[in-house]
Amino acid sequence: MTQSRLHFLFVNIGHFLDHFFMLIFATVAALTLAREWGLSYGELIPYATPGFIAFGLFALPAGWLADKWSRRGMMAAFFIGIGVSSVLTALAQTPLQMGTALFAVGMFAAIYHPVGIPLVIEGRAKTGMPIAINGVYGNLGVASAALITGFMIDTAGWRAAFIWPGIICVGIGLAYLWLISRMPKPANAAAQAKKKKPGQSYRGVPIIRIFAIILATTALGGIIFQSTTFALPKIFDERLGGLALSATMVGWYAFLVFALAALAQLVVGYLLDRHSARLVFIGVAALQATFFALMPGLNDWAALIVAFAFMLAVFGQIPINDVLLGRLTTSEWRSRAFACRYIVTFSALAASIPMIAWVHANWGFDRLFMGLAVAALFILLAVIMLPRAMPAVTQGAAAE
Repeated sequence: MTQSRLHFLFVNIGHFLDHFFMLIFATVAALTLAREWGLSYGELIPYATPGFIAFGLFALPAGWLADKWSRRGMMAAFFIGIGVSSVLTALAQTPLQMGTALFAVGMFAAIYHPVGIPLVIEGRAKTGMPIAINGVYGNLGVASAALITGFMIDTAGWRAAFIWPGIICVGIGLAYLWLISRMPKPANAAAQAKKKKPGQSYRGVPIIRIFAIILATTALGGIIFQSTTFALPKIFDERLGGLALSATMVGWYAFLVFALAALAQLVVGYLLDRHSARLVFIGVAALQATFFALMPGLNDWAALIVAFAFMLAVFGQIPINDVLLGRLTTSEWRSRAFACRYIVTFSALAASIPMIAWVHANWGFDRLFMGLAVAALFILLAVIMLPRAMPAVTQGAAAE
């Protein structure tokens, strides 16, 4: 394996770990911690909010450091920092201590997206499939969080679910440092960007309007993504009573849904490299709205099948915004542009946590699904306002 391919593999593993660590607590809270600490699910999950606030808040400084200093150096800090923070989380004895430790996890997790995604598309003309492959790794991290955490709860306790992944992640970080020490330094992004300046409009549509649409759909998509990925273990715990009889079984069902649904990103990535991003986006948003509207009242097999269908659409949206943003930005500013995109995303994620607790406590998950269907319809309306054709290659690749 060449150094560039090995580096791409490390970056993809980083995406897996980023989402994995951010969702360990979701399964721990749903399946054991609420009972152990004598709190309801709705009372406990707001303590995850500081972590998701940090997930968004620290994206911009991480992107700025990556553009000004080193994307590879920031990636190494991500691996080691999030691993150490996870180990420290296992020491929590109270909900307040847990919230503080999760804030540290979120702070280091914030590094990945404004750093890792630009590393994925760096120097590439066609970005749909690389971003899709990277997205599959991320969603497998989402899936594995429920599976591995459920297994660890049943066999070694919830603290082990934080400790062992943390130790492994630190080891991966040390291996990554070894790799980048032997790779040639990347070309200066600022020098490349000066060869081609971005325009002020595309197809007569101001760039600022396109960015506004990307950010609006990012915010709504973040709410949808967080609501589904964070709550799915609890949804399955409540609705698959005839199919899932243990924490491990709930984890397996969540893993299968997340893992199989992640393949939708490969299909979307293939389509984005060959067809209009606007048309692909419209189809994905319409599918989200349809399947969320079908979910209320379903149980067992019907709930499992429809959950799989809406997760296909939820995961299918992820590479679209990244591809659009990558095509509209030069390499010099790309980490900061992605940082702004992910500040919006993760601010929406943080807001989703108390929303899930409030909706579940007052009305249950049926009302949540109806709200998500409405959010998907707003995404659809926003996407319709995009230009009928979007840039086919990244500006950084065009400049090179």
